[in-house]
Amino acid sequence: MNKPLIDALRLIVADTYAVIGQTHLCHWNVRGPSFFSLHNAFEAQYTELFPAVDEIAERIRAKGALAPGGLSNLATMAGIKELPEDSTAEEMVSHLVATNEKLLIDLKNARDCAIEEGDSESEDLMIARTQVHESTVWMLKSFLGN
Repeated sequence: MNKPLIDALRLIVADTYAVIGQTHLCHWNVRGPSFFSLHNAFEAQYTELFPAVDEIAERIRAKGALAPGGLSNLATMAGIKELPEDSTAEEMVSHLVATNEKLLIDLKNARDCAIEEGDSESEDLMIARTQVHESTVWMLKSFLGN
């Protein structure tokens, strides 16, 4: 068992839960002229993340380690700042760009650890997740006009 890879995968679980939580918060509390489009987009994003985080946790278990859990533990591990409930739609989207970009950095680190270990299954999983989050960042930035 390669500790750097396990630690990197555990961080991906924590990051993913943080993104789920923040995206769900935005889904519940978005308001304004973009309500319908953002409400639906946020739901699609967090719905996609639920089975994804399970797959990553199961990969950790397949590697012989334990998956992290507990909301406060996951929040501490991820280190992602929480968004205030009364944020504007634009603040929500900007925040979700930042959280997904943080996750992308950690996904690339996990991918590199998998490459070093010769673990092509974990590498493939990190590449697939990277593609999803790159697409999410592109869509969110497009909403902001970036």
